[in-house]
Amino acid sequence: MPMSTLTPVLALIAWTFVLWIWMYATRIPAMRAAGLRPATVKRKQDLDVLPLSVQQIADNYNHLHEQPTVFYALAIYSHLAGTADAINVTLAWVYVALRIVHSLIQCTSNFLPARFAVFGLASLMLMAMTVRNIIALFPPTWP
Repeated sequence: MPMSTLTPVLALIAWTFVLWIWMYATRIPAMRAAGLRPATVKRKQDLDVLPLSVQQIADNYNHLHEQPTVFYALAIYSHLAGTADAINVTLAWVYVALRIVHSLIQCTSNFLPARFAVFGLASLMLMAMTVRNIIALFPPTWP
């Protein structure tokens, strides 16, 4: 397989759909148990009666639509700009792995110090990719 930042993009998209399945596999039974009918739910607060463990999964699904959008744009930019070298591809894969770990922490124990540490490391991967792409805009001019 050729080196590309697009494959980690696909992997994170696939993980997002795994979370979608997990969310509904837990949310629908929890709504039934709480006596909630989807037609009567008008706002997010109506779901506050659901168990915290169910809410955490939904929260993580939402989180996978926040910072990862920056990752998607950055990975596609790297691919199109020709900066998808071994380092940027590795940074992209590490970002995806950290987001999966972040999801698993939030959807299970939700231990905030660990979750924050993993989020911080993932953010550093994005920052490193960004800096590397900016540096690539200014190639050295020596002979």
